[in-house]
Amino acid sequence: MSSALWGALLAACIVISLTPGAGAINTMSNALTQGWRRSIWGIIGQQLALVIHVIIVAAGVGLIVSQSEVLFNAIRYAGAAYLVYLGIRLILTRPTFAAPEEEALAEAPKEGRWSMIRRGLWVNLLNPKAIVFFLAFIPQFVRLDQPQLPQYLVIIATTIVVDVIVMWCFFAAAARPFRHLTRSPRGQRMLNTIFGCLFIAVAALLALVH
Repeated sequence: MSSALWGALLAACIVISLTPGAGAINTMSNALTQGWRRSIWGIIGQQLALVIHVIIVAAGVGLIVSQSEVLFNAIRYAGAAYLVYLGIRLILTRPTFAAPEEEALAEAPKEGRWSMIRRGLWVNLLNPKAIVFFLAFIPQFVRLDQPQLPQYLVIIATTIVVDVIVMWCFFAAAARPFRHLTRSPRGQRMLNTIFGCLFIAVAALLALVH
């Protein structure tokens, strides 16, 4: 891959990652409830989903999904249902005991890293629009007259590095100033309601917008 083509790929990945979506909401929610450092586990899960999306497109399965209305809608509604489930679960989460200052983080219940990874994986994976997007996006940066495996590896590596940086250093960091709200039951309820509603709103867009 030429440096000019890679530069275009890098710019496109930055723009894509900065576009708010379920992944960004999941990252900010994790940063608020689990802390900035531990939010990386959810981000790792989201990257695994990106790798699977690229593999699906490279294997040609993405074309089948994009051309099958039944399969596309099945994945779309499953993804929307999962986001609604996450939203409702977050809204119904009971606030934890309010601890002062540094004790708040220590007292807050910790979600297991594998649970965060799995949730991040499913949040990004159950999005057929992502498959269709990559189906239109990836061919722009693949030259058929050159070995394809190295090109796909460059695409995957660039996409993952950019998305991790944007998610962890932008979206997760953006949630840090609101961390103090997690120290009171009222603040926890407000944040859980806001992010729960955001999950449900993204689910509605996924299910209703074609």
